Amino acid sequence: QVQLVESGGGLVQAGGSLRLSCAASGSIFSIYIMGWYRQAPGKARELVATVTRSGSTNYEDSVKGRFTISRDNAKNTVYLEMNSLKPEDTAVYYCAARHPLTSGYVYWGQGTQVTVSS
Repeated sequence: QVQLVESGGGLVQAGGSLRLSCAASGSIFSIYIMGWYRQAPGKARELVATVTRSGSTNYEDSVKGRFTISRDNAKNTVYLEMNSLKPEDTAVYYCAARHPLTSGYVYWGQGTQVTVSS
């Protein structure tokens, strides 16, 4: 069992930056693949970035070069550094975890709102 709690969302002007954090507890955090998803109003939830236990990362095309996902296994925390934010980045951002031997993300945080004003 893994519990996830996000923080760091808020209101920022276009071009600004935010850093999201996701604190994990309850299991062996370091073995899990971690992901950040987002869901904008009226749109499907989309996978933004992932990081494996060894630190390998992947990004959705629209955030490449602007967002950076990282993890600190000693602190059981995963981060999403978001720079050059655009109004279209406005969404609820969710942290998620999956075991490397499974295909789906089964543990989710409650979400944190990110609003980018133009």
